[in-house]
Amino acid sequence: MMLQIILFLLLGVTAGTITGLIPGIHINLVGIFLVSIYSVIKINPSFLIIFITAMAITHTFIDFIPSIFLGCPDTDTELSILPGHELLNEGFGYEAIILSAYGGIAAIIILIIISIPSIFIIPKIYETMKVLTPGLLILASFFLISTEKNKTKAWIIFLLSGILGIFTLNYSGTKEPLLPLLTGLFGASMLIISIKNKTKIPDQQITKVKTSILQPVIGAMIASPICSFLPGMGSGQAAILGNTISKTDKKGFLVLLGATNTLVMGFSFIALYAVSKTRTGAAVAIKEITGILTKQEIVLILAITLIAGFISFLLTIFLARYFAKRIQKVNYKNLSILTLGILIMLIILISKLKGVGIFFLATLLGIYSISTKVKKTQMMGCLLIPTIILYLH
Repeated sequence: MMLQIILFLLLGVTAGTITGLIPGIHINLVGIFLVSIYSVIKINPSFLIIFITAMAITHTFIDFIPSIFLGCPDTDTELSILPGHELLNEGFGYEAIILSAYGGIAAIIILIIISIPSIFIIPKIYETMKVLTPGLLILASFFLISTEKNKTKAWIIFLLSGILGIFTLNYSGTKEPLLPLLTGLFGASMLIISIKNKTKIPDQQITKVKTSILQPVIGAMIASPICSFLPGMGSGQAAILGNTISKTDKKGFLVLLGATNTLVMGFSFIALYAVSKTRTGAAVAIKEITGILTKQEIVLILAITLIAGFISFLLTIFLARYFAKRIQKVNYKNLSILTLGILIMLIILISKLKGVGIFFLATLLGIYSISTKVKKTQMMGCLLIPTIILYLH
């Protein structure tokens, strides 16, 4: 039994590393595949829980690597491009990834400590939080725009992103709609600007990372539970709320992002047990396989989360160092063109022609945002506005 547990744990870590490193290949796709074959294969569901949990937690650490080094966001790391790419261009891409990993490992420890209280508290505040959420998001939106020098252009970008988000999520009928939407807004636009400007990545410094993680982790700890068991919420919104609660600098923001990415995933498992609500693809896959979680299964999930988290933290440090030493030797223009081509192919395969249309519009809006020098966080209107409307409807 122990050998099988270790085997499926390591297989999950391997799968999470692969999905994290390859842009566009999300754990949701693997989860859907596992659910589809579960009915025809004879396997202990506990082993699949171990695999899915380990894969999901590993993915939350590793997926910052392509986001920062290549400017290719996953649906949970789109905001890491903002400060992460700045640090990359200053020669501190390694530090940017390590900061996110610090946030992730802090989140693992926090999750284990507060998991038991959360199981009792979440059902009691679930309905109340649904009422408060639109107000919190509206306040967060106004706060973000208030930080801009050119508030008019910030409002234009925020509202245009929201309109595109509403169409994409509610009316387009596109499969995996966040893929073309977020890839265009935050990924392709950055890649195209890099190609146009003939960006050359400087030598990356492997330095000892020094920063305070307390303030950003506090923001993540408060915001992530809210975003973990309410529909339409994810790591992006958690990061925005967390940064509103506990304002920090760009290095602290990367810590906050790493923490929210992992905490939102972890809390989605707790929410599945506490209120039977699924807020991530991994939680959906587990529910499809097991139904209602038992006490033994949630304990198993938390144990695997802890072990996979520490393995992923060490793996992230190793891979960040490996890529940091080699990224400057690569022709970044050609790499950007290749990456852009791969992303377009993935969108065609997964989201079809409708996805390509959304991707094109999102990319144009992303380029406009960069040209106006408005903070790219305003493009999070693509998720914030549809979520606010969802709650006010």
